Parts: sequence; structure tokens; C-alpha cells
Amino acid sequence: MAKTSGSQPKKGLWSYVTNYSARVFFLLIILQVPLFRITCRSGTCSTPLHVTASQLIASGTFPLPVVKALLYPGAAVNGLVNNFSVPRWDDLLTIYNLTAVKEASPVPDLQRLEVLAGSYFSIAGSLIGLLKPGRMSMFGTLLIVWGLVKEGILTKSAIPDPDKSVYVYPTMLIAVICAFMSVKYDLKKVTKSTPRPIATPLKSSSKSKLK
Repeated sequence: MAKTSGSQPKKGLWSYVTNYSARVFFLLIILQVPLFRITCRSGTCSTPLHVTASQLIASGTFPLPVVKALLYPGAAVNGLVNNFSVPRWDDLLTIYNLTAVKEASPVPDLQRLEVLAGSYFSIAGSLIGLLKPGRMSMFGTLLIVWGLVKEGILTKSAIPDPDKSVYVYPTMLIAVICAFMSVKYDLKKVTKSTPRPIATPLKSSSKSKLK
């Protein structure tokens, strides 16, 4: 009978890197660390969560308390850092300029669908990545980067307004690295070399050659 070892195999180094990268990416998203600056339905947005919140409130697809619950951690941290105070729950929409977002023009969001879709995927990927890191965060981040690059190319020839121009913060590079590092790769399958069968001549052909 084969002996079974009582101790389970240890996790590889890449598994720890993946888990910590997913947690760092989650903190970047949920604490609303500024990644970019772009015009949106609520005015100027600098985080994927702000872009998504303005769209969700305008469309009414999600309950308002759920959207405010996503915004509150970042608002609390920003309030403590800047004003040494925690904002009130009822003041969240005013802080993020979301009180009249339903009457605002949807043109900014429609012109930047890649950034909007990438923000959705980034938020969903950061939440799911706490349980099981996957490719959703990487896909969402790539969509945001592509949307920002396309917006920069389209407005390069014109003279943009400094307040409405697209700007990418250095923290965006950290988000991209964490999104890529949070993807789990099965290194055993990649490095495992499968033996290829050696072609052997058929018996009939060998007999015919002997005749």
C-alpha cells in the first residue's frame, strides 16, 4: 500500500504574491486612491469607484445604501487624512457631487465606455479577488488604461481645458502591477514537460522491406 504523508504540501511563493497583490489592489479600489482624472457624469472622477457610483445612482440599478456603503470607507479615510474627521453617512452624496447626477448629461460616460466598463470590472474583481484571485481585475485595469490612452490620443490635437483634461497618477502603475500579479498561474502545468510518443514503424511496412 502507498504511504500517505500526513503533512499537506506547502504553498508556493507565487501563491503568496498573488494573494497579497489582490489585497493591495482591493485597498487601492475600496479606499479610493486616485488613479486618474477624467470628466464623468458627476463632474471630475479620479477613482473607478467614483465613476461606477455616478453611473449606478443615475441608472438606479443598485439600491442607494449599497452604493453609499462602497463609498464610505474611502470617504472616511480621506476625511481622516485631510480634515481629521469622519464624514456623515447622509453627506456622502454631497461630498462626491452625486446629488444631481440623475439630471446630468450622460455624454461623458458614453464617450468613455472603456473607462466605465473597466471600472465595473475592477471593482468586481477586487471584491472577488479577496476570496479567489482571478483575471477580472487585470481585464478591468486594461480597459481603463486603454480608455485613458484613447482619450489622450483623441484630445492631443485639440487644446483641452486643464480642468477637463485626462491625467494619470503614478498610482495607476501600482494598480496595473497588482492586477497582473493577482492572476493565479499554474506553474506546474506550465513547466511540466509531457513526454511525446516516439513514432515506431508499422509491422507491415517492416515486413515488406525485408521481403
